[in-house]
Amino acid sequence: MKRRTILAGIAGAAATAALPARAQQDQFGSKELIAAAEKEGGLTLYTADFAETQQEVIKEFNKRFPKIKVAMVRAPGGQLITRIKTEAAADKLGADVVNHSDRGLMLEIADLFQDYAPPNAADYRTDVLVSPKLWPGVTLGWAIAYNTQLVKNPPKSWMDLTKPEYKNKQIGQVIGPSGGTTWTRIMFERQVLGEDYWKKQAELGIALYPSGAPCSDAVVRGEVSIAPLLYNIIYTKIVEGAPAEAIFAPEGVPIVPYADGITKASKNPNAARLFMNWRLSKEGQTFMINKLGNITSLKDPPAYPKGWDPKVIKVWVPKFEEFDKLRATWIEEWNKTYGYRQ
Repeated sequence: MKRRTILAGIAGAAATAALPARAQQDQFGSKELIAAAEKEGGLTLYTADFAETQQEVIKEFNKRFPKIKVAMVRAPGGQLITRIKTEAAADKLGADVVNHSDRGLMLEIADLFQDYAPPNAADYRTDVLVSPKLWPGVTLGWAIAYNTQLVKNPPKSWMDLTKPEYKNKQIGQVIGPSGGTTWTRIMFERQVLGEDYWKKQAELGIALYPSGAPCSDAVVRGEVSIAPLLYNIIYTKIVEGAPAEAIFAPEGVPIVPYADGITKASKNPNAARLFMNWRLSKEGQTFMINKLGNITSLKDPPAYPKGWDPKVIKVWVPKFEEFDKLRATWIEEWNKTYGYRQ
């Protein structure tokens, strides 16, 4: 798997490198934009994503644009939004680009961002956009992971996770109130799999975890056998040789499109625009799929994760109005169903 991943990444980079100079400029921005960005020489990225993940993205960006240094500030989602609001109120917002997983929280502060669209804006799904200023530089997707040493009859669908054979805390999952990514999953479960899905699954006895990292560790260690997980979290462990595998279920893959934007306060607007253009380009998205286990919000994906058959597997995008409106009520119902107390 390591070899396939490396070869795919090399092939993608080589294909882009072989493009004529004009085509590269069209993909990432004009010659003038690139020159202006290199003159600025750097930018500051605020992110709620894993620091290690964004470091990989920055490293790959610098292979294409080595003259532009990216300083990263990382904080948990809610804390990051609070920091942005506080800095903006004092007219001291330090971010050039903000990368955040919660579209609702970002929409609340959309006025702090510039008008922006990447060169390939028409190639993106419109149902993932909550503002013309905010774009899905990152898109994650939910999969079902399992320990290959413990599970002899692995699940093949979301509905399989209600089977009695997986009772007594064989299944682990992240708690509903943990954040927007998990809310996306449980919203999908209720709307697509049925209103009784939570009840059927909760009756099996489910091990609950505060976030994806400890849940994925539990799968690898064999503390639980099976868990719904964001694919990027388990993907890196699989590549490193962990006794785990993951499948994309035929009922749908709930995706989590991020909302990334360039601030009006940006001191390096050209470098910020080039960085965003690269992240949203075919090259940037291909790298994040092959190397990081991401999905993409491009209408025509440039690559697919292992085991993804586009004839069978379809993405599921929550309707944003419902995503925002139903959240508090449904999370409370989920907590009661699974016996979780905050």
